[in-house]
Amino acid sequence: MTSKSPKHYRSIDLFAGIGGIRMGFDRAFGPSIETVFVSEWDKPAQITYAANFPSPSPIWGDITLEETKSAVPEFDICLAGFPCQAFSLAGKRLGFNDDYKGRCRGTLFFDVVDICEKHKPKVIFCENVKGLKIHDKGKTFYIISQSLKQLGYQVFAKVLNSKDFGVPQNRERIYIVAFRNDIDASGFEFPQPTDTSKVIKDILEEKPVSAKYYLSERYLQTLRAHRERHEAMGHGFGYEVRDLNSVAGAIVCGGMGRERNLVVDFRQKNLTPVTHIKGEINKEGIRKLTPREWARLQGFPEDFKLVLSDVHLYKQFGNSVTVNVIEAIAKKVKEVLDNDKSDAFIQK
Repeated sequence: MTSKSPKHYRSIDLFAGIGGIRMGFDRAFGPSIETVFVSEWDKPAQITYAANFPSPSPIWGDITLEETKSAVPEFDICLAGFPCQAFSLAGKRLGFNDDYKGRCRGTLFFDVVDICEKHKPKVIFCENVKGLKIHDKGKTFYIISQSLKQLGYQVFAKVLNSKDFGVPQNRERIYIVAFRNDIDASGFEFPQPTDTSKVIKDILEEKPVSAKYYLSERYLQTLRAHRERHEAMGHGFGYEVRDLNSVAGAIVCGGMGRERNLVVDFRQKNLTPVTHIKGEINKEGIRKLTPREWARLQGFPEDFKLVLSDVHLYKQFGNSVTVNVIEAIAKKVKEVLDNDKSDAFIQK
């Protein structure tokens, strides 16, 4: 009697960013998954993605174009971290009405629907900001859920926090997993916390970092004055120096808000400015986290190549996902697919 060969799954990576969702699924599925199509319209993100994932090539751009959609091959799993800015609690929360550089980010979800309606994959996986669940009094999430159900999918959704999965970042995001109706997904459940022990000091650089990450005295005073003004008005906005034994606040879309995750680090003794700053570097040891430290906050490995400038890297990691959380969910997805009795999956 011969044993049944293991299943092989083909995935596509839409709104791929720098590949965080793919990395989580790659870790969970191992050699049984193959990425056959990638789409990401941001050129710097494409560069970082290609440096870390040599294939497939090319990386396609605008997924709203018919020529891009027509290039999508058959696949089993759709990974789609469609843009979060339209639904973010920190933004204008315009949702499906959001327009950015002539692109309606809020409606890009329906391009995912178009592709999946044509190919009918086994699984559709999406990630977005927590605010998606309550946007427009729940109407936005209802439309998304109903769209997937009308396509013929069972929809599961849950808000998970990154700090429960081995990284010291308080980052709540909603995760949507949709299984095709012919798949027995009755046993699917989102993962329970795996590791709540990590704190900021666990992700700090081992050696002293460049003086360029330390705030100037003048800028630090500006931040303090800014916070005092907001506090006087009853607002909570302002910079924050984190205890090294605590967790970081969410690193945000666009890479802004680095001042909300400052740390005290006296290891750098040479505080001679290496960039054009106004005034001297502060003597209190207050610095920003580095891009590598942001990468660690998102669960990216040490060998993940950081090939661009800090400006791009902060933006890319802020826009990315926490790989650890994706991996934990992907393991649950794999359990369902591997136990599925159907043979209607795409062989390699």
